[in-house]
Amino acid sequence: MLTDIEIAESCKMRDIREIAKKLGLNEDNLELYGKYKAKIDLKKVNPKSKLILVTAINPTASGEGKTTVSIGLADGISKLGKRACLTLREPSLGPVFGIKGGAAGGGYAQVVPMADINLHFTGDLHAITAANNLLCSMIDNHILRGNVLDIKEVYFRRCMDMNDRALRDITLHSEAGNMKGCASYDRHEGFEITAASEVMAVLCLATDLVDLKTRLGNIVIGIDGKGNFVRAKQLNTEGAMATLLKDAIKPNLVQTLEGTPAIIHGGPFANIAHGCNSVRATYTAMTLADYTVTEAGFGADLGAEKFIDAKCRIAGIAPDCVVVVATVKALKLHGGADKSSLSTENIDALKAGLPNLLKHIENIKTVFNKPVVVAMNRFITDTQAEIDAVLLACENAGAKAVFTDVFLHGGEGGKELAKTVLQECETPSKLSYTYDLNDSIVKKTEDIVKKIYGGDGVEFSETALKKIKDIEAKGISGTPVIIAKTQYSLSDDAKKLARPTGFKVHVRDIIYKGGAGFVVAVAGEIMLMPGLSKVPGAEHIDIDENGKITGLS
Repeated sequence: MLTDIEIAESCKMRDIREIAKKLGLNEDNLELYGKYKAKIDLKKVNPKSKLILVTAINPTASGEGKTTVSIGLADGISKLGKRACLTLREPSLGPVFGIKGGAAGGGYAQVVPMADINLHFTGDLHAITAANNLLCSMIDNHILRGNVLDIKEVYFRRCMDMNDRALRDITLHSEAGNMKGCASYDRHEGFEITAASEVMAVLCLATDLVDLKTRLGNIVIGIDGKGNFVRAKQLNTEGAMATLLKDAIKPNLVQTLEGTPAIIHGGPFANIAHGCNSVRATYTAMTLADYTVTEAGFGADLGAEKFIDAKCRIAGIAPDCVVVVATVKALKLHGGADKSSLSTENIDALKAGLPNLLKHIENIKTVFNKPVVVAMNRFITDTQAEIDAVLLACENAGAKAVFTDVFLHGGEGGKELAKTVLQECETPSKLSYTYDLNDSIVKKTEDIVKKIYGGDGVEFSETALKKIKDIEAKGISGTPVIIAKTQYSLSDDAKKLARPTGFKVHVRDIIYKGGAGFVVAVAGEIMLMPGLSKVPGAEHIDIDENGKITGLS
């Protein structure tokens, strides 16, 4: 059987201008990056298409294939004669060379050029990294040269697009030397991965260059001697940062293996950031297509909740249908099955793991008030008894379930799912949210934990409570709350699988992101700079003398 990269490289890609025509775009709307990639430069947007959000159960070691289903669903909709556009996040190099691998789909449901997308693509993440670190340089330069703003504590951190645990904690030393009037200083700090940086969030939430500059200027870089927030605009950095991002803010157009237009732009993680592609990408797709398929990272407790409670509010959009992706193998893992025996029928483990899926269905139907379809990625080892158990459980929960074969058959394998989703898109529904934006930070966090996770409440550290008090005392209110926690469990404990009960989420830190316009509640032991696994994916990636890449997936 061919590997993902062999399938991708055997595909005959269409000229990107041909793909653009499917969306009614001409060359005046494109900035070409070779034959198969382009930036879209759309002056006006009018988001009007149906919006389909793809999410999943809490991920497991077996993988669920959310991106693969998103791609196959978009191809399936295209095969039904509808104008579809796919919108995904850009992969981060950290996971590509770490444990997760790439994010371009798999099998015969992929976006191409696969290697380009998984590697440097059009340079967006590098531009974000540069803009982020320019601000850091400006902060240190200002402190060194007299510190007129009286910055006493720096919050803003450097970033890089690679997993490097050694950079989690660093000490900066600035030596003034013989510079008159300049001061030497040491500071304890650390790096974040680019996907978790506030500049990434800002780029993904900005509607245009003017909004981008405003958000960049509002980034809180630290506090002064009086305890007031110091913002990036006080250093006059927003213009230079926006200049570095002038191309990165434009969405990227590529294609699926079957030639369906795909816009890939922005890449915030969902476990430590807000987990959605850019507002600009979504607006563009919803302007140009009849059906927009988008994806939110990790399980619905993370990506989908943040997509709805944060992005939908900020962008003024709402999904018409939500698709939850799962597999029989993953559900059995949630039910306690051993990873080595997932190919063996195990109804008991399956039934023990099903509550995880059912909780996500419940949240979408009752908390968000949206139609839901379950997409089961089919494996050849799935038995009829296991399939029947899933179908019955979903039916009893009020959700339609479809077993898909998009990995093996692409859009053809996604047609049944596409038909079901299009039907559900016609069901009238009015989006509701998990919390009231005007409530306190504590109340909003508790609402997420109780309603979405099924927990008993939240325990805040003294540090977190002090920061909440300080933020609210400064008059900051009406902001979404982004919880950073493990993706593997509905709780903040990665070992609590399926649908845990009787737990509390432990918030150890609170971070106000003034440019992005939300508050991050850091729960459990989640890290803002991931590390590589024991056997990193980088060990298996290679390139020969002819430029042929192997090991990339």
